[in-house]
Amino acid sequence: MQDLITRLLAELGEDPSREGLLRTPQRVERALRFLTSGYTADVDSILNDALFTVDYSEMVIVKDIDFYSLCEHHLLPFFGKCHVAYIPRRHVIGLSKIPRLVDVFARRLQIQERMTNQIAQTILEKINPLGVAVVCEGTHLCMSMRGVEKQNSFAVTSAMLGAFRDNARTRMEFLELIKHKTDPATAVSSMDGLTCVSD
Repeated sequence: MQDLITRLLAELGEDPSREGLLRTPQRVERALRFLTSGYTADVDSILNDALFTVDYSEMVIVKDIDFYSLCEHHLLPFFGKCHVAYIPRRHVIGLSKIPRLVDVFARRLQIQERMTNQIAQTILEKINPLGVAVVCEGTHLCMSMRGVEKQNSFAVTSAMLGAFRDNARTRMEFLELIKHKTDPATAVSSMDGLTCVSD
């Protein structure tokens, strides 16, 4: 990979041997390995020992999860917030595992639509809830740095499965709750059987 990066620098008109670029191929390789580490991540290992059987069937939300990904079309970053909700059937998942699951799919060459759906489908498959909802809000540098050059635009994608797709009231409750700004001093709050966590 470092040889390829060296050649790329030369193709761009740079001198790969100048002082500031001598270690750039190594740095870029390390960065790309990290930013695409989702390909080698094992979802089952991440969720290991974090599924719990509980008598709880109200909505669980983890919102404002930061994500950073790379657009597969231009290899430019897109980043933003992800909001995840599910309604347990028999199992809940450790709350810290949900941001890790988001990272698994964000740290790949992606499009936001696919990433949103992959997060939702994985939660549906692993814990078999009554429903799953995922909303991602992303700023895409391939839109703001090049092309249409619209600096203030962002994309919103959603995946609604099970009860969130079938029940408009449940869906609207979720969408209203993720718009509500949580007091940073209160990271976890419980209201009328609803658990809401702001990461």
